[in-house]
Amino acid sequence: MSIVALFSGQGAQKVGMGQDFYESSATARALMDQADEILGYSLTSVMFEGPDEELTRTSRCQPALYLHGLVAMTLFAERVAGFSLSATAGLSLGEFTAHAAAKTFSFADGLRLVAKRGALMEEACQKTQGSMIAVLGGEIDQIRALAAACDVDVANINAPGQIVLSGSVAGIQAVNEQFKDYGIRRATVLNVAGAYHSRLMQSAQDQLAPELQAVAMQNTSVPVFCNFGACTVSEPAEIRSMLEKQVTGTVRWTESIEALRAQGHQRFIEFGLGKIIAGMVKKIDKDAEIISIEDLASLEAAVETWG
Repeated sequence: MSIVALFSGQGAQKVGMGQDFYESSATARALMDQADEILGYSLTSVMFEGPDEELTRTSRCQPALYLHGLVAMTLFAERVAGFSLSATAGLSLGEFTAHAAAKTFSFADGLRLVAKRGALMEEACQKTQGSMIAVLGGEIDQIRALAAACDVDVANINAPGQIVLSGSVAGIQAVNEQFKDYGIRRATVLNVAGAYHSRLMQSAQDQLAPELQAVAMQNTSVPVFCNFGACTVSEPAEIRSMLEKQVTGTVRWTESIEALRAQGHQRFIEFGLGKIIAGMVKKIDKDAEIISIEDLASLEAAVETWG
């Protein structure tokens, strides 16, 4: 059975994530114990026990989501004969998980890279005063005009009618005051630590670049869709470039899913929490088949459905 694996981005994490995998599977325990050893602290304790304030730290939730997604996929593959990937993609941080799934780099190297990315982005948040806002309804051209007028950046094009802007606190406040003037129905300021996927993350991007160069990479085993280009990447040089530019660039999720569907991909599995990605995919293309695996119960249901 061939599927497209999709992986979660920051914000999907929740306390208790992966604990039932760990308790029920020797495979999961081995991977998760390995992660703790690689990182030099107990990431699994943060995942299982929190507290929430610790898990939501950028430096913690990014490696936690990477680990959770790969464990979920590994357990599904273990249970389904003939399982294979036809392509992978991930939302923001999830793009790194997608590359690990496609064997671009090793599990261990990817985990170290993601931990470094999270730490650099957390540092950039602390040095800048940034915020983000979700705008619902409105045409993309109107939203781009609003972003330009308020001097903020388009961070995520998640699904039709669901776009996120990112930038200075003052700029986001201006968006919140002016969005109706641009034909936008609703806007919600997000509870985030900083302005992800905006120019305020430039210091993190600059420092991540040499880390990407240092990681051993190979051509992907299956097509991986990148956020920045909304296209497939396969060679290490372009992979490094796309993963670097993604830190300050727009996550073009809608275009990525549309491209996957245009190539004939029909079946998707979201390896992540909260069915966030599944909801976006259905908004983009209601005919796409997608199921979500976030815990042991949904893993068993997925095996029953597509096993």
